[in-house]
Amino acid sequence: MKFLTITAFATGLALPAFAAPLSGFDVAEDLSRFVHAAAPAFDDGSPAYGTPFITQGYIYPAGTLDGGVEGTLPDGSPAFPEKVIGTWTCDGYFVGEGLRTLTGDIVVTRQVYQFANGDVLISQGSELADIGVPVTRAVTGGTGDYAAAGPALEQVLLGMTDGYGVRLQVALEPARQRAALD
Repeated sequence: MKFLTITAFATGLALPAFAAPLSGFDVAEDLSRFVHAAAPAFDDGSPAYGTPFITQGYIYPAGTLDGGVEGTLPDGSPAFPEKVIGTWTCDGYFVGEGLRTLTGDIVVTRQVYQFANGDVLISQGSELADIGVPVTRAVTGGTGDYAAAGPALEQVLLGMTDGYGVRLQVALEPARQRAALD
């Protein structure tokens, strides 16, 4: 390999560059893609404990949704199409008091982050109803730059859109990042 590297530089050829995985990113739910089962449900039809659902959204670079910025338009399209770096798919079940949960665990989910370059990251765990409170989720798989990601990521709910679509910030390997700062 040493000979190949020296030869490549000597002849002016570049070896392929491998981008490092992102250390974090933002997610904006496309509420037009949120679908939940009809039961179990409260009298008004909103999801109760045990209601399964699936939804999708857009992945943006970290910081795009800072300060309460909405990531989707009312029709479900991305607010910043030029900044979209992937798609997010989330499926799971409502827990706690279903959609009426005000604090603590509101859903248990699997999230699939599919990046525009084809790399995939998968996490699983609880999500909180509490805005601004970090929750640790297990990284359960990945491909490409995310094949060795993990073992956990940190997710923070930034807030909800008018129609209850989530806005999230995700940080990979938060414990390692904090340890590096100490």
